Amino acid sequence: MRNTRLAPYLLIAPSLLFLAVLFLVPLVQTVALAFQADGPGGAAWSTANFARMAGDLNFADAIINTFEIVVIVVPLQLCLALGMAMMLRHVQRGRDIVLWIWSIPLGISDLAAGLVWLAILTDQGYLNTVLNWLGVVKGPQSWLSYETPIALLAAIVVAEAWRATAIVLVILVAGVQLVPKEYGEAADVFGATPWQRFTKIMLPLLKPSIQTALILRTVLAFEMFAIVLSLGGRNFPVLVSEAFTWQYANQNFGVAAAYAVVVMVISLAATLVYLLALRTPPEQR
Repeated sequence: MRNTRLAPYLLIAPSLLFLAVLFLVPLVQTVALAFQADGPGGAAWSTANFARMAGDLNFADAIINTFEIVVIVVPLQLCLALGMAMMLRHVQRGRDIVLWIWSIPLGISDLAAGLVWLAILTDQGYLNTVLNWLGVVKGPQSWLSYETPIALLAAIVVAEAWRATAIVLVILVAGVQLVPKEYGEAADVFGATPWQRFTKIMLPLLKPSIQTALILRTVLAFEMFAIVLSLGGRNFPVLVSEAFTWQYANQNFGVAAAYAVVVMVISLAATLVYLLALRTPPEQR
């Protein structure tokens, strides 16, 4: 009897050990590094790294740019994924092929996706070539410079939406498949319109999947780095790129750790908001 009670804990013990060694230990070390600063007597506990981070020239821009991307990209990806998932429900033949094509960006790394869109949007890229051929523009147009911040933000949003919408789509498609067909059949009997079926039946039943998708995408959006670096470089600082700069260019590990802690706290706060705002009854989980 005792062995039966211990069996679940023994089964998850290797996973917990793996998580502790490869996640919890580095996390504690990073937080400790963020609150340690070199002084006359050696390293001491202080908030000097956070003060230096806040006084950084690019800190305010990094905060604003990061939140701009998250606020635009996450709702956009959710709406696109919802529309694609609803369209996929009505596909009779070749459904798996359509889903596979839409999921192709999942197999492309952030950096590769950024370089693909860089080839399209650079001064001598494919977009300028096509626009010049159509007579829309004369000569190369700069879309990714500090002089065109709106175009640069739009380019990053489009590139990230193209690359990562499939993550949300896969989660929502899995949720749609769990919705009983009887609900839709009952709605048809009572004469519900397609919009009523979507808002009154599908969305409430998809709330757990939407919650999971929003948490995952928001956390990953706050950690966006490779696409931003590929398209904007230092012209479009974000929190993670500033952490990278302080870590490798400035060789200041304490300030880099402070940036990492800020990203972690913001991500945890966003997760808590989603958990509270999109709570679902136990029978829907």
